[in-house]
Amino acid sequence: MRPLLKWAGGKRALVKQITGLFPSDYKGRRFHEPFFGGGAVFFYIEPRGGSLNDINLRLMNFYRVVRDRPRELIEEARQYRYDEDEYYRLRDRFNSKGLTEVEEAALLLYLNKTAYNGLYRVNSRGEFNVPFGRYRKPTIVHPRSILKANRLLKNVEIRCGDFSYLTDAAKEGDLCYLDPPYHPSSETANFTDYAKGGFELADQERLRDLCVELDKRGVIFVLSNSRTDAIRRLYRGVAGFRMISLRTKRMISSKVSSRSSGYDLLITNSH
Repeated sequence: MRPLLKWAGGKRALVKQITGLFPSDYKGRRFHEPFFGGGAVFFYIEPRGGSLNDINLRLMNFYRVVRDRPRELIEEARQYRYDEDEYYRLRDRFNSKGLTEVEEAALLLYLNKTAYNGLYRVNSRGEFNVPFGRYRKPTIVHPRSILKANRLLKNVEIRCGDFSYLTDAAKEGDLCYLDPPYHPSSETANFTDYAKGGFELADQERLRDLCVELDKRGVIFVLSNSRTDAIRRLYRGVAGFRMISLRTKRMISSKVSSRSSGYDLLITNSH
């Protein structure tokens, strides 16, 4: 199925290349995705169990509500209208305190479908600050998709924290897809402000070390990142790892004219 949310850096365009590196029996394996975002790979392969994680609290609350209270989410989000004044009223509500889990999830869904470019961005105070987006009759609620996602998420552990949890969660024979915030290919290319904080080179090094540990344990992984010298240096020479370059279109720039082509790097221990 298609993802429920649009998300910066989403992998819908690369999902077939990514899953092409998975073992042919991937549907029978437990699946882990520690940088979940929009979850394009998860929703494409529709696994039967495993774990999902992201550091964005509100994002993971959304998926928990989809898993545990989908019909309440549908009813709440159906009340919201696509209108500029309504958008800013609901954006202010989203940035206020005292929201229930269902209301917060419904507001996230609404803002995702109606914000400019489908971006999720917060300021230094952690407030969502994306302006109104102009669309032609956007569909905010897809009940059938939400209910299908509910069924897929039933047997999945949903977490919110650091990716290092995989050290304990992933077992021999499991499958992992790792899609961290990309290492910037230039000083202006960095986009990690979907949550406060960032993802530094030291975090990329920790992630490389985790991949080495997963490989030792017999866990199969595919990791995506930007094809920069720093990332290639991190993984070059690690026994049993392959690096595959893919030409891609960068889609998170606010200006269509500045969305340039670049290269993604897929790194895997699958053969």
